[in-house]
Amino acid sequence: MSVLLRPFTWFYREFGLVSIQDTGRNAYLIILARACRMFAYGTNSLILALFFAELKFSDYRIGLFMTLTLLGDVFLGLGLTLIADRYGRRKILFWGSFLMVLSGATFALFDNFWVLLFAAVVGVVSATGGDFGPFRAIEESVLSQLTTPKTRSDVLAWYVTTSTVGSAIGSEASGRIITALQNREGWELIDAYHALFWVYTAMGIVNALLVLLLTDACEMQASDSGYAQVAQNERESVELESHQQPSDLSQPPGPILDLSERSRSRRMWTRFTSQLAQISAPTRSVMYKLWALLAVDSIADGMVPYSLTNYYMNEKFHPAKTTLGDVTAAAYFLGAISAVFAGPLAHRIGLINTMVFTHIPSSASVLVFGLPNNFFLVCILLMVRAGLNNMDQAPRSAFIAAVVKPEERTAVMGITNLLRTFAAMAGPSLTGILAGNDKFWVAFLAAGIFRLAYDVGLYVLFINMKLYQNEPGAQGDEMVAQERQRSDDEEMTELDRVSTLDSLASDAHRGWTVTNDAVVRLLNYPYGNWPPDRAPSRFADELRIHEDLNVNEVFKKDFFTSYPGFEAFRAAFDGLELIQETIRVKLTQSLGLIVGDMVEETTASVHDYFGEDPDWHALDVNESLLDLVARLTS
Repeated sequence: MSVLLRPFTWFYREFGLVSIQDTGRNAYLIILARACRMFAYGTNSLILALFFAELKFSDYRIGLFMTLTLLGDVFLGLGLTLIADRYGRRKILFWGSFLMVLSGATFALFDNFWVLLFAAVVGVVSATGGDFGPFRAIEESVLSQLTTPKTRSDVLAWYVTTSTVGSAIGSEASGRIITALQNREGWELIDAYHALFWVYTAMGIVNALLVLLLTDACEMQASDSGYAQVAQNERESVELESHQQPSDLSQPPGPILDLSERSRSRRMWTRFTSQLAQISAPTRSVMYKLWALLAVDSIADGMVPYSLTNYYMNEKFHPAKTTLGDVTAAAYFLGAISAVFAGPLAHRIGLINTMVFTHIPSSASVLVFGLPNNFFLVCILLMVRAGLNNMDQAPRSAFIAAVVKPEERTAVMGITNLLRTFAAMAGPSLTGILAGNDKFWVAFLAAGIFRLAYDVGLYVLFINMKLYQNEPGAQGDEMVAQERQRSDDEEMTELDRVSTLDSLASDAHRGWTVTNDAVVRLLNYPYGNWPPDRAPSRFADELRIHEDLNVNEVFKKDFFTSYPGFEAFRAAFDGLELIQETIRVKLTQSLGLIVGDMVEETTASVHDYFGEDPDWHALDVNESLLDLVARLTS
């Protein structure tokens, strides 16, 4: 039976499904919520530009609409992201779902350009088919918090993969639904478009219900509470870095700002700059370079989003809506399949290599997309673009999490999505102007050049950067790669061993579980008899970050450091490592002063409690040992 299960077990482990299982229920809910949301965005990306064209809006207005919609996403995403950790991540995700429902209902009921524009700017509508707005930054921050460096890239890869599957199914369903409704008596094409937005509304409701099922583990943890409050002045910023209690955050020190006297944009800018100031200087030095590159890439994505790409194909080749939906769905499915391999590939060749060398072919296909006059060739280029486009998303999120401190992740990811959206805003307007002058192909040419510039810059600036420096004891890419580079025979043997009940019982008898492979493999060998290629140092880092072997965390729990009134104990553990230093440097080095006395006392104690009678006799070992220990420790 184990032979039959080997391929499934191998896939389960090698492609990161075990990482989702280890992360727990919240990971499943977040991934499912995004898949449902991207299903709605998939229906959007196929019809949005076509919907406006059917309403007789000009190309310039279509481009302007998408630009202003992205502008609304900038302010909405920024505002909600900056307050998410303070007021509750689940609350913000729920209200984002409500705005999604509101926008979908408006598009289903109205035709007026200004009404639709207002709903898109104030609510949540994906103008480009991408996941803009407040959701992604918060969800990625939650997943980064719930995962470890070893499981993070796998979980984020499935987070991207399932979303792409959702987009693919949405695009496919969109084309089919439109064709089916249009063939019904009395239904016009515009009526079918309106009906499709009710699907978008329903997905918003589903997203809200899934958010309600998330647990408290998704909120900012107590150890990161210093970040939850956005500093409003220099004094408050200093105090927030001193690890205040969460209860103190509701009453920030310093002068109270009269926000009612400020404009909304000024308040938002103040929060943005304050949040940026909360990010440490080393993190900012890395992120400034990454943000500049991502801005270039986002300009390209904004110029030729999937919604405008579908519009271009529809206007140039006039395919049936079902055909256009099939092509778009197939492209998304290829993207989903390729995204599955992003996690394993990142483990083997590194995050940056995965981001760059999977993105370059996609960028090249965008570069030449506007040149062919054959629908089949254009479809192939679309497949290449979409099939490889998503493979850099999960490694990019894992890379940001690897170079950013845990308490800074929500802010950094929020600002990252903000800047990407802001940079993408100019794209649709530029493409609208070019399309109005019959120069649509120029947009693809420029976008391809920008994307290739992003790829080259990413490789040059970050290929040699050390990762996981902000996570003590975390293992870097090289160590993960070493762990994954075991031979196939060793892997299959290990999977077979783990999958059998006898092995599980044996491990349990030794007092260990199989949740940490390094510990289990290490215990398979008698002490001091490790073969040369299985030396204990091979597992040193994995043992060092094992939850059950973390002395600092054990002390934190035993001394109730998260409780009010125990601040003094917390100060001994938060960054100072006072207890470890005392034991390692002071007590350990002083043992030599008492070893001689301890030897003499132990010899005398053993003689007193156990005697030296050579004949068999009854003895209460338990009580004698307790007395012996008590005597020696006193």
